[in-house]
Amino acid sequence: MTTSTVAIEPNLDPRSARQLARDTRKHEKLAAKRLTSKGATIAAIIIAFFWTIPTFGLLVTSFRPPADTQTSGWWTVFTNPDFSLGNYSAALTAGGTALTLGESFLNSLAITIPATLVPLALASLIAYAIAWIDFRGKNLIFVSIFALQIVPIQMALVPLLSLFSRGLTINEVTVFPGFDLRDVDHSFATVWIAHAIFALPLAVFLLHNFISEIPSEVIEAARVDGAGHGQIFFRMILPLAAPAIASLAVLQFIWVWNDLLVATIFAPSTSLPMTQSLYSLSGTWGNQWFLQSAGTFLTIATPLLVFFALQRFFVRGLLAGATKG
Repeated sequence: MTTSTVAIEPNLDPRSARQLARDTRKHEKLAAKRLTSKGATIAAIIIAFFWTIPTFGLLVTSFRPPADTQTSGWWTVFTNPDFSLGNYSAALTAGGTALTLGESFLNSLAITIPATLVPLALASLIAYAIAWIDFRGKNLIFVSIFALQIVPIQMALVPLLSLFSRGLTINEVTVFPGFDLRDVDHSFATVWIAHAIFALPLAVFLLHNFISEIPSEVIEAARVDGAGHGQIFFRMILPLAAPAIASLAVLQFIWVWNDLLVATIFAPSTSLPMTQSLYSLSGTWGNQWFLQSAGTFLTIATPLLVFFALQRFFVRGLLAGATKG
């Protein structure tokens, strides 16, 4: 008589996941209905209209010929329309102290994309571990991470700068050797590490609150079926937490893209982002409004595209968990 074993593939109960997704959408619609009114909508439209006027004027100025920008306001375009793309080509090829604005645009992308993905990946793993893995001291770790949010960025700039260059010293004793990253040309490592460190506390806090709200029955059903932490995380947690992760991705992308302080301190002179290059070129361009408006709108357009591309997930992430039941 022979016996055989049958390998059973872990079943993550897709019906429970689909039911959870339907309940989430139901709660989103209920929250949207409770949080909106006609008066608030009209007020928001009026505020958005007046808030958008300066941006619209900047956009129009960036397309107007240089002679027109020096002699008339942007609103005259309605009576005398005249547009040109020459401002953008001139702005992208204009050089500052080290780089052209086009090169700085590529640097901004090279800085922002990894500085957004790395902290989100780390934060999602940490948040899952604290929410669903039992180990000693996890509550203390979570409270410590949450407390880091009250530490101002300015307090960490000098220690990080020392760590990236000569190391940390106390009473002339080297506690931690430096990484010598500041002397590497065309290196974004210092900016990536700095942004990841500053983003982790808030990202871990928000993702933990979202992931911990997932019904325990779903996680327990996956464990009973033989799923490990890796399968649960990648096949269940990430899809269900996609709205929260997308919301944080939008906020982190906009924060890093518009950053000037961290880039000024940590970015090498050969790897400056657009914000730093525009700051350097503001004195060189003087009263050349057409170049300043074209360069400024380039910095605005990219985060706007990212926001509108992820707007659906951003709204779902804000509304998820807003109501109970």
